[in-house]
Amino acid sequence: MGIQPTELVVSNTDEPEVKSQDVAGRSPTQIALDRLRHDKIAMVCLAVVAVFVLIAIFAPLLTDLFGVELEGGDPVTDTKADSFPAIGPPDYGFTWEAPLGLEPRTGNDLLAEWFYGARTSLGVATFATVAATLMGIVIGLVAGFARGWLDRVIAFVIDIFLSLPFILVALALAPIIVSRFGAQPERLEFVQLCALLFVLSVFGWMTLARLIRGEVLSLREREFVQAARVIGVPTRSILFKELLPNLVAPIVVSISLGLPAFVTAEAGLAFLGIGVVGIPSWGQTVNRAVEFFSTYPLFLYAPVVGICLLVIALNLLGDAVRDAFDPKTRR
Repeated sequence: MGIQPTELVVSNTDEPEVKSQDVAGRSPTQIALDRLRHDKIAMVCLAVVAVFVLIAIFAPLLTDLFGVELEGGDPVTDTKADSFPAIGPPDYGFTWEAPLGLEPRTGNDLLAEWFYGARTSLGVATFATVAATLMGIVIGLVAGFARGWLDRVIAFVIDIFLSLPFILVALALAPIIVSRFGAQPERLEFVQLCALLFVLSVFGWMTLARLIRGEVLSLREREFVQAARVIGVPTRSILFKELLPNLVAPIVVSISLGLPAFVTAEAGLAFLGIGVVGIPSWGQTVNRAVEFFSTYPLFLYAPVVGICLLVIALNLLGDAVRDAFDPKTRR
């Protein structure tokens, strides 16, 4: 008895319908921001930086909320004969009248100085970062796109500025500016602030300019730049409409890493006595607190902790931004 062959019956069924889905592409910036949002460390650091920014913006409101005043202390009633506060640390316990205590000799509230010091540090760092970034972008674009003697001259100027020691030049230049333009005492505060911003901005653009120049040297030989030049697009449009959009990643990274550097520089210069005057600053507080460290350590710890937290958060956030915008990084 043989095996009967089986028949293969194919039923005529309708083919499943393939639903068309819209495929949405993402730009490199969107991909980088998405990677940044999934970085927990970056989000924590962003929250810390946001808190400091809010403190800087709403410093007057915070002082009213805590019931403290920047210059509300009376040296006669708030300090003792030996210049230490009559309330709060170091000789007395915690009090909401002065959560961080009062400054020796003057009686100024240290919490109010801390709030306004955050405003000064972030304000100076933000202005210097924006100014240095704009200078670095413009000079780097021109140097990279130019050919011949102009490129060599700009590269030589960049090398000269990079070779100058920042601290020594700041120590020498800031007092000269103040003595030249700060003859009137009422203008001294404004002139000192302008001198600090000038020094930080002038000596903060070189690294970004060299980075932009190197990128432009590569991009200027690409097809889209050559095509723009062939059809007669003006050089200004090529620089700012064709080349600049391709340099967003290094610019963002430079800004994120420049902010903490300027915060530290402002505090360091204020500690050395060439920062702002008449305006509360963490660096000035540290400078005045050094002599009281053995007997009143909280006087020094408050601004130092603020500087450390802000700088660490900005540095970690800058590293995360750099990794997010780097296409070679895989996480």
